[in-house]
Amino acid sequence: MNRLLKSAFLFGVVQALTARERMESGVAFNLFSRRLVANPYPIYHRLQTRDPVHRSRFIKGWVLSRHEDIDAILRDHRRFGNDRVSTMDPNLRFTPEEPRSMLYRDPPDHTRLRSLVSKAFTPRAVRALRPRVERIADDLLDRLQGADSFDVIDAIAYPLPVAVICEMLGVPQEDRVPFRELSNDASLSIEPLLDERRVARTQDGLAMLREYFSDLAERRRADPGDDLVSALTQIEDEGDSLSHEELQLMLVLLLVAGNETTRNLVGNGLLALLRNPDQLERLRREPALIGTAVDELIRYDGPVQMDGRNVRVDTEVAGVPMERGQYLMLLLGAANRDPEAFEDPDVLDVSRERNQHLGFGRGIHHCLGAPLARMEAEIMLGKLLERFPNIRLAGTPTRRRQIVLRGLSSLHVRV
Repeated sequence: MNRLLKSAFLFGVVQALTARERMESGVAFNLFSRRLVANPYPIYHRLQTRDPVHRSRFIKGWVLSRHEDIDAILRDHRRFGNDRVSTMDPNLRFTPEEPRSMLYRDPPDHTRLRSLVSKAFTPRAVRALRPRVERIADDLLDRLQGADSFDVIDAIAYPLPVAVICEMLGVPQEDRVPFRELSNDASLSIEPLLDERRVARTQDGLAMLREYFSDLAERRRADPGDDLVSALTQIEDEGDSLSHEELQLMLVLLLVAGNETTRNLVGNGLLALLRNPDQLERLRREPALIGTAVDELIRYDGPVQMDGRNVRVDTEVAGVPMERGQYLMLLLGAANRDPEAFEDPDVLDVSRERNQHLGFGRGIHHCLGAPLARMEAEIMLGKLLERFPNIRLAGTPTRRRQIVLRGLSSLHVRV
């Protein structure tokens, strides 16, 4: 009964707040809307055309949807920060005393932490991984030979990135089985709306991953190997190093981000191609387009739909005053469909050039693993289309109930 009362109360609050927004601006942004999970792009379009710098009563801040505005904010870490401890973000998941990953740090802390791990994700380091990624992709596809149908998420979109990031970290094969559920649970930590049950799942998942990596780091200190965990336990950069808590959080972040981004990119990307058969056929005829195609798939239906910043100093965006401490929700998915930035933004074009999408962010928080995610998607999608030229949808894909990380829980295909 208490749960029903809470749901009814929350529903009433949301209705009242969205009604006020609609009266003030002619449009409302409802984070609880099921349409935001199913297809957010019509909602983004209404915001862009009617109120691109939108005052949200629910998040007590602003929702931005134009490419120009979001790009400028992401590049300006002096006016707009990522350290949520000092914000009025109502979705705060930690207290100031709790440790935070570099995702929620500003310079100089962010600069120090990122520099200690960035060498593993340089373009040169990623290129060196290519032969191994290709072998993993071939092994996964070999297992599907002779099958009439399969679930793309279970068969390839999840196993590929988790195998790659686990090998980079030095996670033994026998320890990887529970990582899918733990990664799913931990990924919810950046979602703005969670009920009590999902909050508990998130906290349990994060705690279990931190405990695992704490144990693995101790083993690697005693017996170092040729892996990232060993390197991070030994690293010294101008006298600096990672604390125990920083190391735990860094490894959890690398595992979850390394898995979620590529899994969603492969799933969303293949679905977009299957629903646009002319582009699928063109990519099959012109496999050299795979690089521009992957960037277009990121723009068209990217794995990360939203980011956030807090206002560090009183300022303005597009002529709208912003106060220090206010929260900004940045709709990356909307920016990537902005007609002012892209010609025919709702059209998938695998040959699109000058594709300045914001799918991996911008500025100092630009996704560290972006080169790796691109390479994994290029390899897997390219090989998949080559191996299965008659691939087609089988049934209705199932979306995960998340609005920040947009992805599929199942994508069944016939081959």
